[in-house]
Parts: sequence; structure tokens; C-alpha cells
Amino acid sequence: MGRRGFTLLEIIVAVAITAAIGATIAAAFTSGFRAKELVEAEAEQYRGLRTSMDRMVREIGAAFVSDRYDQRRFRDQHDRPTNFIGTREMLTFTSLAHQRLYADAKESDQMVVEYSVRNSTKKGAHGQQDLFRRENPNVYGEDKMDRGGVEDVLLEDVKRVEFSYWDSDQKDWVNEWDTRKLEKKSILPVRVRITLVRSDESGHEQRYTTETRIMLNTEIPRF
Repeated sequence: MGRRGFTLLEIIVAVAITAAIGATIAAAFTSGFRAKELVEAEAEQYRGLRTSMDRMVREIGAAFVSDRYDQRRFRDQHDRPTNFIGTREMLTFTSLAHQRLYADAKESDQMVVEYSVRNSTKKGAHGQQDLFRRENPNVYGEDKMDRGGVEDVLLEDVKRVEFSYWDSDQKDWVNEWDTRKLEKKSILPVRVRITLVRSDESGHEQRYTTETRIMLNTEIPRF
């Protein structure tokens, strides 16, 4: 009795079924990889956001102003080496949270810090804005508070940053605090509220808010 082989039609049907199964499996793997990449990208964004806000909380919480400086050299209140100058969109202040990267560096725990959101300097990032952080560990040097030091990107792709300052006298949040002014010369806000605004994948604005308490909210006096 002779053996009966597959017909051409049967082979074509088998190949078509195998190809369909392979395409389904490939689509499932591709979808899984894309979902994994989206989850990892979102997790990375939240990790960067959390790290940035934690750093801001720590540095603002260690803000200070001091009367311990050479008053013959810094005669003008606006040129005082330690100040807290905050608006709704920018914050420049002196902090005791500086960390030395090198053991023999001639630096203390004092520094000038500035936060602001500006257009990104990254190549090809058209229209993108980043949160910049400027640090100057030489508080009593030749540079004034609004210049000098090193500037880096603290967080990429930020629409804006918003600061609010708790006024204990008014019992309310205010959008400005300036220790260069006589009425604020010796005091800092008890609390600072930080809000970062970013866009999600669908383009909707998302607001992330936290608060920090300033421990040294009165001027360190001269002895």
C-alpha cells in the first residue's frame, strides 16, 4: 500500500496557520516590551522628581542668614553675603547643606543656592524647559549672591516651579520673601512650599507639591 503525502493546499494552510501564530506571539512580545519600556520610563521620571524635590527640601530646610560678616566690606544690605531672596518663580539663598566632594577642599558647609526654570541648553531640546540649580560654595568671596558658582540641571522637562513662603504674622502663604528689605532682614519664613509642574504623556499638566520647614528662621547674631 503506497504512502499518501501532503497536498500543496494542506502545506499552504499549515504555513499560514504557523505564520499567524508567529505573528500573534511577536505582537504580544512587542506589546510587552513597549509596556515595560513605558513603565520603566515613568518610574525613572518619578525617581528623578523625588530625588530633586528631596534635595530642595534638604537645602532649603538648612537656609540661614547671619550677621557674622565684615560690615566694613559689605556695607550695603543688598550686598550682604547671606540672604534669602524668594519670588514665585525663583529662589536664591544661603544654606548650611553644602557637601564637600573632596576631603581637602577649602570649603565649609555654607553655600549659595539658586533654583529657577529656564529654556533647556540640551542640544535638540527645542521648547523644553529644565529646572536649574546654581551653587557657589564661596559665600564670602568676591561674587555677589546672584552670580558665580557652578550651574547644573537638577531636573529635565519642567514647565515651571512655584515657591510659596509661610508668613507667621499674616498667617498665610505669600509669594515673595526678601531679607534685603528692612522688615525681613532678620527673619526667614517658617515653611516653604515647593511645587513642580510637569506634563504627562497625554500633555496634561501634573502638579507635585511638598513643604519644608526652615530650622534657623531667625538671624544668627553677631557675638
